[in-house]
Amino acid sequence: MTAAGFPSSEFARLRFAFSPASEAITSLRLLQDPGRCCANSTCACFFALVPLGAYFAEFLTPPPASPVPDLDAELDRIARADLDEAVAEASPVPAAESDVVQRFLADPAAGVARAADELRLYWDTALARFWPQIRGLFEAEIVRRSRQLARDGAGALFNDLHPNISWDDGRLKVRTRAWKRRGPLGVDGLILIPSVFHWPDTAVMAEPYQPILVYPAPGVATVWAHDIIPTTGALDALIGRTRARVLVALSESVTTTALGRRLSMAPRRLSMAPGAVSQHLKVLHDNGLITRHRSGREVFSARSALGDTLCANGSALS
Repeated sequence: MTAAGFPSSEFARLRFAFSPASEAITSLRLLQDPGRCCANSTCACFFALVPLGAYFAEFLTPPPASPVPDLDAELDRIARADLDEAVAEASPVPAAESDVVQRFLADPAAGVARAADELRLYWDTALARFWPQIRGLFEAEIVRRSRQLARDGAGALFNDLHPNISWDDGRLKVRTRAWKRRGPLGVDGLILIPSVFHWPDTAVMAEPYQPILVYPAPGVATVWAHDIIPTTGALDALIGRTRARVLVALSESVTTTALGRRLSMAPRRLSMAPGAVSQHLKVLHDNGLITRHRSGREVFSARSALGDTLCANGSALS
């Protein structure tokens, strides 16, 4: 059990973020049984530092520096990891006596660079094609939780995140197998990070890093449902096939860029310039079929109740 004091001053530093690197690490852990057979693979160092079990080398998942980091920025931070800390974190892994980890410990600068390169290779092979859907889910989750925090307060937010997480009289409690701690969070504030692959558990990371709390993002199943964006003849006839596919794709709040990626990655590809996507969204918004809101520099769109009804009725009539 982790229990952390949460004074009122911490609320000013509470923020949400997501992390491509963290998703890559947790996805690998889901694949570790076959992955452990790959001692001579091109990702041997990366695999050894992320073993099956609770512990892994945390320098591979630095706290996000911004709410919406990209992988290149995170890989750059990993490549510049503190070498003493990287050695300390690599030493306890189960494969510490293996040649792969011993080479890492003997030359940590080269080892950290190799681990970052192998993380990139793993990402390109296993996750890159799914990232637009995953990112869209995270963006929608952050918007929803930010509204909940503003509307209902931190207590309601924390009590709703996950059964392992609770808020009681100014103290945040997290049930976790991998980490135990009691005391204040520290001076940097807490980062809340939704995850697709860190299911069904939660995770906490703190010293020497900024405190983070990872929790499973709701709606994970929708990530894998976006490969196909079906439309119906009735809906196509009413608003046009292209606009119908845009409307059907807006099952949850998503940015214009992420929507364009989602449409282009479907089996029946629909490649459009961002300007064309924006034009379709404007028409749908002007007719009350979608809602739009701004968060920072991003504009999010989602189907309105009328848009949901239109999609449902179009399906029933076809």
